[in-house]
Amino acid sequence: MRAVIQRVTEASVKVEGKVVGAIGNGLLILLGIEHDDDEQDALWLAEKIAALRIFSDAEGKMNASIADAKGAALVISQFTLHAKTKKGNRPSFIRAARPEHAVPMYDKFVTFLEKTLGKPVQTGSFGAMMQVSLVNDGPVTIWIDTKNKE
Repeated sequence: MRAVIQRVTEASVKVEGKVVGAIGNGLLILLGIEHDDDEQDALWLAEKIAALRIFSDAEGKMNASIADAKGAALVISQFTLHAKTKKGNRPSFIRAARPEHAVPMYDKFVTFLEKTLGKPVQTGSFGAMMQVSLVNDGPVTIWIDTKNKE
């Protein structure tokens, strides 16, 4: 699994002009799933994101987690995070999981994140054409890949 995590002051996602998910202060998580990702990847990533100390503490230092900051989370599926661009100019998405595998893994990740944070998580609509809006705070943007634990 790959995730791009953005600390935001607000974020929302629309499908066909209707807002399907929105948060204030928190994290926008763009999630890409590979065909060989499993529940362990989803659990590790959810726990890692929940524990990331990327919010300001009382002294203004980047030392607080999303839970410490009482932030919310919005998770958006994004298969394009597995784009391969080595050959030519048209990306290949051969490593991205097919929906029959990706949907259950996406759902597992959201469930694990909700359990870790102790509250509901907002989501987009898997497989839909979505319009994502955000105000990146900092800006803070972090990329994590469960295969190399970075």
